[in-house]
Amino acid sequence: MMKQQEKIQEELRERVVDADAGGGMVTAFVNGTGEVVKLSIQPEVIDPEDSEMLEDLVLAAVNAGMAKAKELRDKEMGKMAGGMGMPNIPGLFG
Repeated sequence: MMKQQEKIQEELRERVVDADAGGGMVTAFVNGTGEVVKLSIQPEVIDPEDSEMLEDLVLAAVNAGMAKAKELRDKEMGKMAGGMGMPNIPGLFG
């Protein structure tokens, strides 16, 4: 079971989901283990007079990306648990 879990963790490190905020003005790319691997910010959203808006967009994109990564992780770990006759309990493995 540990080897299978390690294999899934490695696969999750390589799988990336993305989520955006502000109609695509800020996009966060998060791998399946919950690590933000890239952040894309469109130049037109960078306004020195309104850094608070950019901060809000970054937070929204990162939080949405983290939620998608968690869904992916729960789905993949659920497959492993289901294959062993264990109940699929969201969040059980991380």
